[in-house]
Amino acid sequence: MHLYLHIPFCKQACHYCDFHFSTNLSQKSPLVDALCAEIRLQKNYLPDQPLETIYLGGGTPSLLTEPELTQIFATIRRFFSISSTAEITLEANPDDLSMEKLQMLRQYVNRLSIGIQTFDETTLRWMNRAHTASEAERCVYLAREAGFENISVDLIYRIPNRDSGHWQADLQKVLALNVPHISAYALTIEPDTAFGRWQQKGKLPPADETLAAEQFEELATALLSAGYEHYEISNFARREKDNTARYARHNTAYWQRRPYLGIGPSAHSYNGYSRQYNIANNARYMADIRQGKLPATVEELTVANQVNEYLLTGLRTQWGCSLTELNDLLGADFAQVQAHELVTLYASGWLVEEGNRLRLSEAGKLFADRVAATLFVEDE
Repeated sequence: MHLYLHIPFCKQACHYCDFHFSTNLSQKSPLVDALCAEIRLQKNYLPDQPLETIYLGGGTPSLLTEPELTQIFATIRRFFSISSTAEITLEANPDDLSMEKLQMLRQYVNRLSIGIQTFDETTLRWMNRAHTASEAERCVYLAREAGFENISVDLIYRIPNRDSGHWQADLQKVLALNVPHISAYALTIEPDTAFGRWQQKGKLPPADETLAAEQFEELATALLSAGYEHYEISNFARREKDNTARYARHNTAYWQRRPYLGIGPSAHSYNGYSRQYNIANNARYMADIRQGKLPATVEELTVANQVNEYLLTGLRTQWGCSLTELNDLLGADFAQVQAHELVTLYASGWLVEEGNRLRLSEAGKLFADRVAATLFVEDE
């Protein structure tokens, strides 16, 4: 079983981010109280099995204080058992990761996901990131010194007005850090962000898909050559000496349709047959929780919902989608129902069938969402 907690606070708003967060840190403590109250309200959502992963995302969970983390984990342990081998991840910004903070975090979590985004000082300021380029590098060395072995860093590519040399420099620096996991995402301009408003005013060029494809291929080539496994479109993991791959176990659970509980404003939950979405408003979330109400909208998943979600997430991974599982979800022979679409995709070279599984080819990884959409089914 898997648990996600959304910590909706940031020091400042990055110009590209459309996740739910607030910069009003005065509400952090009462919201932690509400998170803990929701854990109690949701204690029966998951089957009674140990938590295999816990993920604190945001927002900026590294803003949490030691008393707040103590409160959160004491509440989790009160209502759930935690596997002795659980992966417990906290998202962090480099500017929060002093040695003192890292030593404190080490008592609660065993994996850090650090939002570096780029090592270029000018680009960091343009994005309105709170950290500097030197902090981006230094925090990884400090994290290791504090005892963290399982470290992931995030990078962003397809950044306007940056030549290929900047991206190559970012790749060289991240490889020099020798972390076991790297996530890299193409910059997406969302309407309700500073970048989105700049683009509407003509101050920011539209996304360059050719640049995105080139930099994605440079990313994959560089990381594969360095021994990383490209196990999901945006994620790369290295194998340790015992051949254990440092996959993000929590995110892999999402991609493989495993049940999870999401706690906090804007958090999502999935139990195998329905999804629920918490309200993305801190004040209303806290007000509902104080009244003992779950601030969530429940969506019962149809057969088509479940098949299409599996296609959308499963095809992004190196394991692809099991035809047996697709048949079970659909209640019919998927390959027969989608025979024409499959033949077309095989001929395009974007999709292959291996060992009763559908997987993207290397070329198909550039078109993952399009391939999945082509195979979507409709409810009868």
